Amino acid sequence: MTASPHVVVIGAGTLGMCTALNLVEQGARVTVLEAQSIASGSSGRSVGVVGSQFTDPFEIMLRVHSLRRFREWEGEGLRFNHIGYLRLARTTSQMELFARSVQIQAEAGLRSRLVRANELRDFVPHINPNGLEGGLFGPDNGFLDPHEMCNFLAGIVRAKGGEIRQYRKLLGVQRRPGGYTLETNGTPIDRERRLIDCYAVVNAGGAWAPQVAALFGQGLHIWPERHEAVVIHLDEPLGYTMPMVMDLVNGEGSGLNFRHEKPGELIAEIHKVNSIAPEDPDNYDDQCEEQSKVDLAELLLERVPDLPGARLGRGWAGLYPVTADHRPFVGPIDASEPTLITAAGAGGYGIQLAPVIGQIAADWVLHGAPVSVHGSQSLAPSAERNVLGH
Repeated sequence: MTASPHVVVIGAGTLGMCTALNLVEQGARVTVLEAQSIASGSSGRSVGVVGSQFTDPFEIMLRVHSLRRFREWEGEGLRFNHIGYLRLARTTSQMELFARSVQIQAEAGLRSRLVRANELRDFVPHINPNGLEGGLFGPDNGFLDPHEMCNFLAGIVRAKGGEIRQYRKLLGVQRRPGGYTLETNGTPIDRERRLIDCYAVVNAGGAWAPQVAALFGQGLHIWPERHEAVVIHLDEPLGYTMPMVMDLVNGEGSGLNFRHEKPGELIAEIHKVNSIAPEDPDNYDDQCEEQSKVDLAELLLERVPDLPGARLGRGWAGLYPVTADHRPFVGPIDASEPTLITAAGAGGYGIQLAPVIGQIAADWVLHGAPVSVHGSQSLAPSAERNVLGH
């Protein structure tokens, strides 16, 4: 590897931009290729939640790394709305997991607390606590605008000498001694710009990552799963800021989640979908289905029945790039080709995991292993993990 290797990152969503930033910070020459515009894929359709209220120690540790970077970027001007994050528990066993999470987070320097059922209305006065045992609350969690985040990072990458080429789709790949020659779309007279020689490639293509992998002759098993979000309009602003409320613990719960967006407006999602086939990212319905709005209204009426004049507004759909075990792929698919790195498949957690995924991906490129994040070798898309499943 040369002292300043040229690395091409494919995809200008949150994972791609975080990878590009980590690479340029370590002295690499970086070109980001984006088939459309910055944050035009799944990132730009996310509701932007960043939370650490999980029960698995490894998942919490990953978010410790991410939150460290978010705090740094916030100090440099990225807007982060610290509204808090409340994950609901329906059983005593879930509350026991939450109690352990509080301990793990405290050891990592994160603030969180256990909330009993009779305290839930202290955090969400409109909540109906029936059927709930309590919750897990993190006051420092919140949300950001993913489009703003990607463009914020793009500004830093450019300032550090990186290049971002929008509307440049990868069309073909040639392996050559010491790297790759990539062909992108462009005009015939623009041949020099269409062909790019590089040492390494990071596939951060999101829902398009399998298509990118196929150009390199590799099979990547990521399922583009449809998810929908809806704006909730209120007749009058709440007298408090609604935290992020999530009814899902390790796959159990309704999947309902909702949060403050601005005075008089909330945003809600349903995390459970019944996809019988993966979506085509180039041709899927990006509007919210009417049945989804009906299902959402029923869940909201059950959990927050007395919101003032609540009515559903516009909705939209995005894609979660999901792996068989619902953990992201970060690393080489083929150990014999260590300069072709995948950074994709973070499902609905791409925004909050992007900083640490970018860090791990850059480690693989520049050091041949994820040296800076303990245990993250397990995220490599090994033959055991890179399988069909949903």
